[in-house]
Amino acid sequence: EQAVAVAGGIIGGILLFVLLGITAYLLWKKICHLFSYEKLINPVKTTNANAIFQDQANSEIQLKSTRSRSVPFIIPPTLHGRDWIHLTNEEQVQEDSDPYMTPQSGPRSSFHSLAGAYVVGTINPDLYKFPEDKSETDFPDGNIGRLWFSIEYEQESERLLVSLIKVRKLQPPADSCSPFVKIYLLPDERSYLQSKTKRKTLNPQFDENFVFQVSSKMLLQRTLKFLVYHVDKQKKHHLLGQVIFPLKNEALTEDNKLVIWRDLEKENLEPPSEHGDIQFSLSYNDYLGRLTVVVLRARGLKLQEESPAAGVYVKVSLMNHNKFIKSKKTAALLGTPNPVYNETFSFKADQTELDTASLSLSVLQSNKGEKTLLLGRVVVGPFMYTRGKELEHWNEMISKPKELVKRWHALCHST
Repeated sequence: EQAVAVAGGIIGGILLFVLLGITAYLLWKKICHLFSYEKLINPVKTTNANAIFQDQANSEIQLKSTRSRSVPFIIPPTLHGRDWIHLTNEEQVQEDSDPYMTPQSGPRSSFHSLAGAYVVGTINPDLYKFPEDKSETDFPDGNIGRLWFSIEYEQESERLLVSLIKVRKLQPPADSCSPFVKIYLLPDERSYLQSKTKRKTLNPQFDENFVFQVSSKMLLQRTLKFLVYHVDKQKKHHLLGQVIFPLKNEALTEDNKLVIWRDLEKENLEPPSEHGDIQFSLSYNDYLGRLTVVVLRARGLKLQEESPAAGVYVKVSLMNHNKFIKSKKTAALLGTPNPVYNETFSFKADQTELDTASLSLSVLQSNKGEKTLLLGRVVVGPFMYTRGKELEHWNEMISKPKELVKRWHALCHST
């Protein structure tokens, strides 16, 4: 009997020890569950969470023809206590609540945590994209190259900072191309700054900086000129194109660094006429009844030697039946035989008047205290007044409404 009592006590102790161990294990699991992230293993929840995105995907397919793909915007379950009554569709995607589920703050590890979320709408990613830069992809027909540069002006040191960035799509006379660029600050055509030569490339990347010393008073009267050359195997230089950029219309400050691109233009290689040449564009808008003239530049002007510092400007006059209608003037640039203006003027002209109207462009040199000197003049208009290039320019303007038609014309002294 004593042995049986001892054996019973031992067995009872073992069972009690096992019960205590099981109880301790369950309590430990419970505590760990309270301090850990929740894992949703219910397959029904997973299915419904995916159903949110499936429904959204179906709606995207239906709207694909009218707008681009969108991204669902979802309110997480932790914010269910907020007031979301006034929703667009007033729908709530939520299944039966789980009594053991406790809202957790912080990130979740999978999309399973989106079960029971509100879908309040969608976000269109296209609305948040930066506008596409098409300057390196859209090249017009006949393009001979495009040049990128930036400019900045330091007021205190009176320095113009020019950064030559790159050139694209060059059209060299031979298969290979080794380009470089000369930079002038007009009207000074005797000195220039030159870039390094890039070997065997039609798309050179320069990334070079240049400095011109120019006072703030004279800055707006100056013009940047870029000449792009190609060096052949015999070390000869061939001009591929040029860019003319007047500074007068730019707000140049230390805090305003302008990045600019311009298409290359072919230089007029013909020698200037006796009295010089002028380049301008014409455009006619038949809907608005508006005649537009863009005075671009002049070259080879015969300035009066006694007053080299006198201003040179262009006077544009609209005539009808040789009767004066209206005139406008460009700014006067200090004596240079090759001034650059880039100024636009508009005149009211009915379409029925184009057969009797004409434009007169006069290049004048103003001298202080003296009479204004006529350097040259050109008239463009219909057959009634003009012939040759002047008539062709006028007719091309009429045949291409709303399009700028650009040409060079020789100046003369006839009235």
